[in-house]
Amino acid sequence: QVHLVESGGGLVQPGGSLRLSCAAPGSIFFIDTMSWYRQAPGKQRELVATITRGETTVYADSVKGRFTISRDNAKKVVYLQMNSLKPEDTAVYYCKQEGLKTSWGQGTQVTVSS
Repeated sequence: QVHLVESGGGLVQPGGSLRLSCAAPGSIFFIDTMSWYRQAPGKQRELVATITRGETTVYADSVKGRFTISRDNAKKVVYLQMNSLKPEDTAVYYCKQEGLKTSWGQGTQVTVSS
């Protein structure tokens, strides 16, 4: 069973940066499409960014130019570098893996506040 482990969330001031990590040690990984989603209180879960096996990336309009998704196939980790964070980026961030199976991480809280 694929088990995704997320880390890197926390409290940051507006304008600050965080890097989220999602490890998938039990998976093949390099064939998988990896994505980050987020869910703010009272809102639906939304796609933030996706990276395919060929490293094609897609971003939500709200994060373009501020967030960068990347992957390290050797380490079986996907990253989300978040810069110029805004209060509206506050949410629980989830990692999603789509390959032979679809799996979700447990979520990591990101809070942007002064």
